[in-house]
Amino acid sequence: MTAQQDPVQLTASEAARKIREGLLTSTDLVKACLARIEATDGQLKAWAHLDPEQALAQASEMDAIRRAGRPLGSLHGVPVGLKDIIDSKGLPAERGSPIFAGRVPDEDAAVTERLRDAGAVILGKTKTTEVAFVHPTDTVNPHNVNHTPGGSSSGSAAAVAAYQVPLALGTQTNGSVIRPASFCGVYGFKPTRGVISREGVLQTSVSLDQIGVFARSAEDTALIADVLKGYDQRDAKSYPRPRPAMIEGYHAEPPAEPALAWIDLPFADRMSADAVAGFEELRGELGTRVEMVPAPPAFAGLVETQRILHEYEICQHLQETFEAHWDLISDTLKPVIDRGRKITHTAYEDALAQMQASEDFFHAFFMDYDAILTPAASGEAPVLGPTTGDPIFCTLWTLAGLPSLSMPLMVGETGLPIGVQIVGAQEEDGRLLRTARWLIDRLQANAA
Repeated sequence: MTAQQDPVQLTASEAARKIREGLLTSTDLVKACLARIEATDGQLKAWAHLDPEQALAQASEMDAIRRAGRPLGSLHGVPVGLKDIIDSKGLPAERGSPIFAGRVPDEDAAVTERLRDAGAVILGKTKTTEVAFVHPTDTVNPHNVNHTPGGSSSGSAAAVAAYQVPLALGTQTNGSVIRPASFCGVYGFKPTRGVISREGVLQTSVSLDQIGVFARSAEDTALIADVLKGYDQRDAKSYPRPRPAMIEGYHAEPPAEPALAWIDLPFADRMSADAVAGFEELRGELGTRVEMVPAPPAFAGLVETQRILHEYEICQHLQETFEAHWDLISDTLKPVIDRGRKITHTAYEDALAQMQASEDFFHAFFMDYDAILTPAASGEAPVLGPTTGDPIFCTLWTLAGLPSLSMPLMVGETGLPIGVQIVGAQEEDGRLLRTARWLIDRLQANAA
């Protein structure tokens, strides 16, 4: 870091290294992030709750630990933002809804505990859509404040994009990590379902909810995902098997040039013209490494499968809460709840079977391919409105629990980012991250 460089410009990996080497203190980094928030968040509105005193106390403790020569975690002294459905002891967790106004948990979520164990500083809580579903919050896109940042992890994506914090956590039940990452021009990574515990996180769908991360480099997504992964018997979807090696996988050399698949999705006509042109150019650059693959007929029905699971499960889990506070629910969410209440148990069981069938299909599919190359969103971020954009280019992969990564590799016709998504096999997250590094290096070499 030069004398002129603002610490907020550092990636998490760079900041962690400089803190370990004594070239930067956690206190100075946290102060720089808080100053950046003070200067920019009046317009961006990315943060729901900040406690500067608490954050600086954590940073001071991390600095004292380093000076004492004690062992340091991989995120020692690095600030992290948490989506406001993730519990952090002593910080409000109001979940984007007046229903939960004033709620302050007295325990950390499992992911918050893991961050603390790695030496991270919990900077604050980022804004979410209403109960992490459809109704937007007031966060805007840092690239153009008249456009949405995406959702439901709106604040996390915007905060990382605006250099307010180097890392932030989100959740994804449909497209709530990958799409905001695309719209805000940052890296968004959603590991395999079950790799990261959801204990202490608002449950909207026990089948679909997954933790994801935002960063300004692919390496950083691997770094923080390695910290967060781990078995947790309290989470019904957590599995008792070894976790993928994220950062080790990212730095590994592929044994051969990766084989990528471009699936002709049944909803490809939702892509904007500039996105279509951009991906045609990208496939041309990658040449024979990309194979065009027709979509199985069953793909067309999986969007409805995801909807049934999501709406049925949120209504089942939050039924009493919704009934007790109906007057505090937005007019955007009420029709969704009404729809979910009408879904029969038979339809729900059928949807679970279709979800399992999709997992089985992709298990066989990835015997032949390292990753799927696909849009992260339909195009640039739309203007602010009643929704946060179309999640359909995330739906299938989320349903199947596949690891996915959005990379800010394209720019649309108005200058807003467009993300390139790659999707991998379940529990092959390290392989996916390895493929991502190969892809980024390949494109940089082509541009040189």
